[in-house]
Amino acid sequence: MNKSWMEKYEEVKHILVCPTDLETYFISDEVCGLPMEKMMIGQVSIPTGKILVRDPLVFLSSGEKPYFTEVPKGTFPVTVAVVKSEEWGNRYAAVKVEFTQEKPVRYQEALIGNENLEGIQQDDYFGFHVDAGLACIADAEALPAFDRFVKEFSGDNLYDDYFAELFRKSYEMYPDNQRKGGDWINWIIPGTAYQIPMFASGFGDGGYPVYFAYDENNHICGLYIQFIDIELALSEDEDEDEDEDEDEDVV
Repeated sequence: MNKSWMEKYEEVKHILVCPTDLETYFISDEVCGLPMEKMMIGQVSIPTGKILVRDPLVFLSSGEKPYFTEVPKGTFPVTVAVVKSEEWGNRYAAVKVEFTQEKPVRYQEALIGNENLEGIQQDDYFGFHVDAGLACIADAEALPAFDRFVKEFSGDNLYDDYFAELFRKSYEMYPDNQRKGGDWINWIIPGTAYQIPMFASGFGDGGYPVYFAYDENNHICGLYIQFIDIELALSEDEDEDEDEDEDEDVV
């Protein structure tokens, strides 16, 4: 991040906001007619305020940069908003880290500070990429400890030989809103006090936006991961159904 990048960011940051009030996912019993349920999964450790959201099995290491905006330091509760659909099943639509209990009034995309901001248009976002169907929230201070854990791990496959059993036990202890193999854990890096919650990512692999929520006094009150834009996903499903109906009429 440099001066010219920040100047460009100030020009376009009004575009990089979430059009959806994500807090609705956590306080409403339904969104767009679909039932919603919230699920607490413990806390995340944020000792430095330098936070990042990544796929823990593919993109989590000391080489990853945190978001340039720092958040409050401490340990904070993590909540998953689960949307329940006959077509999709139970899906994790959003995840929230609550820094304060103030009401969000704006959701600004979380950026690292090296994104190409040229040509940004409405509804564009950068987000983070998922290749293993999982996401996690971590403080930058925890990454060297994670690197050491991975380096010292003696198995052949980090998920199959280590994490799979933890996810399975999570399902056995908390079966609600999880598949039998498990969909979330609140992992503590062995030998440390760093809590890194891990959870299934919406519809699986792909890119997902992360937002910092600001209250009416322009203070950060939360971090939100949007896995599913429910209204958009439903409209896309309706469009697909209409296309299928038109194809059938042609036949």
